[in-house]
Amino acid sequence: MINKQAARHAFSRAASTYDESAVLQREIGNRMIERLDYIKLQPRTILDAGAGTGEATAALMKRYPKAKVIALDFALPMLRKARKRGSLMRRPATLCADIEQLPLATGSVDLVYSNAALQWCTDLEGTFRDLRRILRPGGLLMFSTFGPDTLKELRQAWSEVDRKPHVSPFTDMHDIGDMLMKSRFAEPVMDAEFINMTYGDVHQLMRDIKGIGAHNATEGRHRGLTGKQRMLRFTQAYEQFRIEGVLPSTWEVVYGHAWAPLQVQGEGGVTRIAIESIPRGGKS
Repeated sequence: MINKQAARHAFSRAASTYDESAVLQREIGNRMIERLDYIKLQPRTILDAGAGTGEATAALMKRYPKAKVIALDFALPMLRKARKRGSLMRRPATLCADIEQLPLATGSVDLVYSNAALQWCTDLEGTFRDLRRILRPGGLLMFSTFGPDTLKELRQAWSEVDRKPHVSPFTDMHDIGDMLMKSRFAEPVMDAEFINMTYGDVHQLMRDIKGIGAHNATEGRHRGLTGKQRMLRFTQAYEQFRIEGVLPSTWEVVYGHAWAPLQVQGEGGVTRIAIESIPRGGKS
């Protein structure tokens, strides 16, 4: 279980170092933006859910110059950087809120974009239901998150030191797809890829993780300072993965997108059809 307060605190502290350290997140975000080339959608309102410092927010504003773009994050120091994106003539709207408690009206958003944020949700299926709620009929949810093999070397190395969880839990891609279906999204598409980051030593890896605020925020995590002996044992355990002079760090990147259905079944089994989906002039 993720401790949201600990996660929010970590990301708030990392606001000043995030852009420098978020090499992987930036690459994933760029790949997601490229995928929008294949999507026929001209959104009026876009939500960047888990926007961080707003790099993707700026890219979305550039791609959709007529759209209102909202950057949402639960770490206020991150949003202070995000609100400076764009130009003097056009800044993003910013909203400090938790993606699991969206303060947005039903059917108010055309595109929800979320890069590397959903792994911090404690109730992912509930989050999907609420994201579907805020989407207009025919709206799109596009997201990335991380799968169970993420940081597997880090997890195994720490397991040789103690039994405490040192890596946050990640949800399997197939389970995410099932959650989308249960949340009544239409036509969900899931895929994954593995990206390997390499480092000269463990300390570089740990600095990068700290720099983006992705600390271990599990409830059962080790608290307090890591002693020299424990850190030495961890460093030695990680060395078993060294290949060709570098230490690998595996990230299982999970991508998904799904549509808010044009027809929504409400209470009493009544099906509501969006006015926008009804053909004009009797043509189908």
